[in-house]
Amino acid sequence: MKQNSIKLLILAIGLALCSNSFAQNTAETFVYGDALPDAPELAPRGEYKIGVRTLDFVNKNQVDVLKSKGGIDPTYDRPLKVEVWYPANVAADVKDLVTYDQVMGSSNDPKRPLIPFTFLGRAVRDAAPKTTDGAFPLIIVSHGYLGSRLLLTYLTENLASKGYIVVAIDHTESTFRDAAAFSSTLLNRSKDDIFIMNQITNLGKDKSSFLSGIVDDQNIGLIGYSMGGYGVLNVAGAGYSDQIIKTFGALSGGSKAIEVRTGNNAEYKASIDPRIKAVVAFAPWGMERGVWDTETLKGLKIPTFFVAGSQDDVSGYEKGIKAIYNGAVNANRYMLTYMNARHNVAPNPPPAESLKLGLHFDEYYRYAEPAWNERRINNINQHFVTAFLGIHLKKKDYAKYLDVNQNSNDKPWTGFKPRASVGLEMLHAEAGK
Repeated sequence: MKQNSIKLLILAIGLALCSNSFAQNTAETFVYGDALPDAPELAPRGEYKIGVRTLDFVNKNQVDVLKSKGGIDPTYDRPLKVEVWYPANVAADVKDLVTYDQVMGSSNDPKRPLIPFTFLGRAVRDAAPKTTDGAFPLIIVSHGYLGSRLLLTYLTENLASKGYIVVAIDHTESTFRDAAAFSSTLLNRSKDDIFIMNQITNLGKDKSSFLSGIVDDQNIGLIGYSMGGYGVLNVAGAGYSDQIIKTFGALSGGSKAIEVRTGNNAEYKASIDPRIKAVVAFAPWGMERGVWDTETLKGLKIPTFFVAGSQDDVSGYEKGIKAIYNGAVNANRYMLTYMNARHNVAPNPPPAESLKLGLHFDEYYRYAEPAWNERRINNINQHFVTAFLGIHLKKKDYAKYLDVNQNSNDKPWTGFKPRASVGLEMLHAEAGK
């Protein structure tokens, strides 16, 4: 009996070690954006191996709203760092894994000190670009407040692997590392997007650049999350209402610098770029604060895909994101809703470091959803963004993936595994409706 007990103990220890080893291997090999077993059809990565590079730009002579006083606006040279993902030539024996450096916390909150961490992506740092397949549509990606250019790597890598040049911006004074007053974010989001878009298209024409000849500057998409959504909608034609001038002035010492992004401003109207063919707005912020009104939303005429959580307590749902969707009557538009989700319908999953005891709760809830698995959300986003951008930037025949019944619980959605399309809603309205 004693001998049998020893054998059982040895067996139990062996199984525990094997189980622990398996768990560690699984954790080590899973990369944000990998397809889960129930991922919808268009979620997996595409045919291209991808490269990634970090670039730095400077937008000169911009309003330094953080130093505005008495209605007087000083200027400064505004630095902007971006991450670029692109189809690349990667040898078969090269492991396509990259390590990204990120931080949690907030530089302007003593209760949330910056905590460095790293995570893996599926790309090769500084790989040679793929130059034999012509030019690829350009996508500009804008994070939330606070956030970073690495907040949506599950999506940026995924799109690059499907034949896009994807550029995510670190919006200065709006990242975890350099958080500053909100007035900078209000003013600079759309301006940063336009500046970087033009810088990248210029590099596509520069024979000395690694992007030479591979940027299709006539087919551009914009993706924004939260304050990023606030910015990309403005770039796409939804000029801000006059109400924001008062709000902005109260936050910035009387500055009226944001007036150039309001719907009635001639400079704003001239900035609308016909090269932009599609917009994806995750949980866009602002409608509940009067950022747009009925008239200014009419300026949005570009096909737009909204993504929302029905319980969003940051941007608001019925009077927030859904009100933007309903008011954008001149755009062919969709709205995907995660039922019972709150605001975090766009970012990467929570990093392992955010699970440590003793950290501020927001280090975890910057990423996590209470009622949804973030990896599952990531796969669904990959599927629908691939379909939407594929239609408008690549002329793909993906309409069947978007033209689904309103409630996913009533009938399985095209492209989803059996029993997997639950808890979702899709609205669609043609331009003019």
